[in-house]
Amino acid sequence: MGNAVVIDEKDNVAIAIVPIGAREQALYTLPDGSQGSVDAVEDIPLFHKIARVDIARGERVIKYGEYIGVATEDIAAGSHVHVHNCASTDALKGTADAGEPVACAPTAVAEAHADGPGRTFMGYRRSDGRVGIRNHVLILPTSICASDTTERIARAVEGCVTFHNQNGCSQVDIDQQVTIDTLAGLAANPNVHSVLAVSLGCEGCQNDLVVDAIRQRTDKPVRTLIIQQVGGSIRAVEEGTRIARELACVAARERRVACPVSELILGTNCGGSDTSSGLGANPLIGEVSDWLVAQGGTSVLCETPELFGGEHILARRAKTSEVAERILGIVADYEKYVQLFGAEMREGNPSPGNMAGGLTTLEEKSLGCIHKGGHAPISAVYPYAAQLAAGEGLVVMDTPGNDPSSVGGIVAGGCQLVVFSTGLGTPTGNAIAPVLRLTANRRTAQTMADNTDFDASASIYGPETMRELRDALIDQIIDVCNGTPTCAEALGYTETALPHICNYM
Repeated sequence: MGNAVVIDEKDNVAIAIVPIGAREQALYTLPDGSQGSVDAVEDIPLFHKIARVDIARGERVIKYGEYIGVATEDIAAGSHVHVHNCASTDALKGTADAGEPVACAPTAVAEAHADGPGRTFMGYRRSDGRVGIRNHVLILPTSICASDTTERIARAVEGCVTFHNQNGCSQVDIDQQVTIDTLAGLAANPNVHSVLAVSLGCEGCQNDLVVDAIRQRTDKPVRTLIIQQVGGSIRAVEEGTRIARELACVAARERRVACPVSELILGTNCGGSDTSSGLGANPLIGEVSDWLVAQGGTSVLCETPELFGGEHILARRAKTSEVAERILGIVADYEKYVQLFGAEMREGNPSPGNMAGGLTTLEEKSLGCIHKGGHAPISAVYPYAAQLAAGEGLVVMDTPGNDPSSVGGIVAGGCQLVVFSTGLGTPTGNAIAPVLRLTANRRTAQTMADNTDFDASASIYGPETMRELRDALIDQIIDVCNGTPTCAEALGYTETALPHICNYM
């Protein structure tokens, strides 16, 4: 197999899959099956890039068959290619390289993944027709002022979940509306059986506003509690615990029924990325995404900042020109928004951890991230926390790059499960939906075993094929849908965050 990988025949760099010392030979197999090599002229750390050929100053560095940056100095064959000699470039934006958005037919993807009988899982059929894979009673804080109270209520009653809502008051109208929409979406998620909405009583996100928004999405049982009206926090906890017990008793009578996988809305996310994410873990998630789309389900690609430098590729896969324009539009809007605060997306990304893991530019990171979306055409682009539809194929949601906020948005949209890739390791979970984490970094699979559900390192090192790993991951996803807890669930990790558009008033 060699000690390095070349992803595309056009690539002028290879990736070290083990540390390569100076004067060692980097051996790799090209996509056409032929063998290649280059003598390392310096040490190449694990998952970092080595130049296959001489790359002149100003010449583009190519990985994944796409531009990931420009050489800032002459780079000799066998040299380490990283931040010291390669920088991000805006050359991809608005040039012929981006190509014209064209409709993408799903036939090839469907034929490649439509093998075998349709899979089912055991889910909870809700009154609104949707299917959940968990049976939570959500104790919903409408503002930060109610969050400690909801935590005490949820802790007292088995089957209840909650989270700390940092928003809900002192917000401008547009910011408050995003908070209300997100709270309503989390409550409407089919993993939630019923809701107890708790407010202080004087915040911006009043209970009636939040409950009205929930009613627009679902007809599930919703009860309310206002702390100021019941006489303070202690009485609110007492009354809330009584109501929560009533809801939990009703929820406990629910029974799982067989449901087709076409009713799954699968969220995808990545965090703590290194080169192994784009090299192995994200392509594996993409295989699962393609499989689910072929089965009639919905797969969600999110994290708008992670699309920077790769948006032109996604736009080519849009089903319509309108969807293509929307993909390009959310990236442009995000960049403009960040610039309002005197910042540039391309300056703070990749993070120091990303760079230590071998990622040099934002384009390189993004090209690895979009592999989570597989190869299916993109059907739609949704705003943050908007209601997603089952059976829609691959879609994009406009979310922040911050992991808990991003996951929170797609869960508010209706994702019952999130598959989360990481290179360096992360404990991220969610209060409403299971978060199944996988890594293709062998070291991380060992050092972060407490937080890792699936070891995908064979996607880089073998011996299992990508198809075998895909089938194993699908089996594990079905197990989680049937009730097997993820590591985050078993540890009680429920990091859930809402975005903040504007500073508090």
